[in-house]
Amino acid sequence: MTAEAIEASPRKGVTTAGDGPLRIALLTYKGNPFCGGQGVYVRHLSRELARLGHTVEVIGSQPYPVLDEGEDLTGLKLTEIASLDLYRSPDPFRTPKRDEYRDWIDALEVATMWTGGFPEPLTFSLRARRLLAARRGDFDVVHDNQTLGYGLLGGPRAIGAPLVTTIHHPITVDRQLELDAAADWKRRASVRRWYAFTRMQKKVARRLPSVLTVSGTSRQEIVEHLGVREDRIEVVHIGADTDLWSPDPSVAEVPGRIVTTSSADVPLKGLVFLIEALAKLRTENPDAHLVVVGKRAEDGPVAQAIERYGLDGAVEFVKGISDAELVDLYRSAQVACVPSLYEGFSLPAAEGMATGTPLVATTGGAIPEVAGTDGETCLAVPPGDAGALSAALGRVLGDPELRARLGAAGRARVLDRFTWARAAQGTADLYREAVARQGAGVRR
Repeated sequence: MTAEAIEASPRKGVTTAGDGPLRIALLTYKGNPFCGGQGVYVRHLSRELARLGHTVEVIGSQPYPVLDEGEDLTGLKLTEIASLDLYRSPDPFRTPKRDEYRDWIDALEVATMWTGGFPEPLTFSLRARRLLAARRGDFDVVHDNQTLGYGLLGGPRAIGAPLVTTIHHPITVDRQLELDAAADWKRRASVRRWYAFTRMQKKVARRLPSVLTVSGTSRQEIVEHLGVREDRIEVVHIGADTDLWSPDPSVAEVPGRIVTTSSADVPLKGLVFLIEALAKLRTENPDAHLVVVGKRAEDGPVAQAIERYGLDGAVEFVKGISDAELVDLYRSAQVACVPSLYEGFSLPAAEGMATGTPLVATTGGAIPEVAGTDGETCLAVPPGDAGALSAALGRVLGDPELRARLGAAGRARVLDRFTWARAAQGTADLYREAVARQGAGVRR
């Protein structure tokens, strides 16, 4: 990664339009914060934009976004656009009943699912376009959260306002990692079909006038993978809710506890390497154990690794806990770990550091932009190296002074660089630039 990427600043020499409140439509095809980073992004960004005085209407599909409430958030509301919710629990990949079909978009959604594809980015964009066209004039700016669907093309004439799009990172990265991990040609064919929507996202991304991303690393990869012109991409770092994610000395440390947030069998998250590292670590530190915030897979590489190394009693999965319980879990750990092979930003790194919990993380993707310098604000290891991960975890678990130093430095780094208030201000500046360009008739 270049120095320019690490130091990328979104607001150099920008001329913005006015300073009054904006009417913002924030689109998200998958917005529940318990389903991943996109939902967390929508929840916290919408709250902080509303606190700045803007009117924010989050427009989302199932699983529906969860928004914060409060007297200072009267300008924040949720509008639901129903899909057929084909991937819901407990009956994912279901076939809808005849009376559930409402229009041709529903038929397209089911047909794509039946043929092994993932329809939601396209079908949500088509439904969102229809809603925005019907409400022309209601919004000053439309902010798309990585839908990148054909329905959002056509500019303000089609959707009624200038468009700003967040691309957290190119999904082509996830696609390639899953292809690399595929066991046989059947699995590779299935992965290619599932990720067929990335062809659409490439085409759409190249036609967007204003792209926002969350790190310098993601900016470079959007240029390289999606072919977006670099001058159309701005970096606005996201961050942690530092009031919630904060130290609390009254929460007792649990000896040997390592905590991570991970989807069990997503190769990108690197959990299987952390399981292997734990097995190595326990030969010298039998108290070492892992708590994974995420759903346990009953089969697959992670489950097989747990069985192979005899770690059933040393690995616990937790899911569906409250925000307060999640924060206390991180506070109780002696070390937080991000073992990912790649991240476009890494919210778990920022949130863990914000609690004052020392961090061990890989150097995959944009993680170093968040975690900082090895030995100062974290311990950093190469991605996919279970031996190096085990050694770093053992070093932190065995050294109370190192834990205290890394934890304090990590918290200070997040407070200085990665808060949602800063993210909202930078995002609002980008909105104003897009509105000003539209008013002046300037194209990029």
